Amino acid sequence: MSENTLVSRGKALIRAFLRSHFFHYVVIGTLGLLVDIAALRLALDVFGLGFYVGRVFSFACAVTFTYLCNRNFTFRDVAHRPLLRQWVTYATAQLGGLTANYATYAALITWWPLTKDYPEIAVACGAIAGLGFNYTAASRIVFRPAKG
Repeated sequence: MSENTLVSRGKALIRAFLRSHFFHYVVIGTLGLLVDIAALRLALDVFGLGFYVGRVFSFACAVTFTYLCNRNFTFRDVAHRPLLRQWVTYATAQLGGLTANYATYAALITWWPLTKDYPEIAVACGAIAGLGFNYTAASRIVFRPAKG
């Protein structure tokens, strides 16, 4: 196989990956992480909710943000159900990822003192822990292609 063929195939693979639902989901998820962190800071510093209740608030904000972005960007090529109904399905489907996400966050907040000063570390670790489940649920349950 020639070098030009390998380069062409490599470029084609990269282009396909950059157009993939998974790549777009990760980009939206990264933005959602920023929403999550900002909402947690708001919950802690303004509302005084504490690390655990504040995290529930921030997760709800992030799920709503990522749902709207994934619906309108990542999975825009998939037929959509009514907005509120699909949001409920999305939020419900994310519960498996939430379990991994919140368990990771809570464990770090509880046992790693640094995360009490920088809870953003625990939020990011939780997001990574939930990514695989959340993408699978979003792509196969919430935004699955129509049959036929």
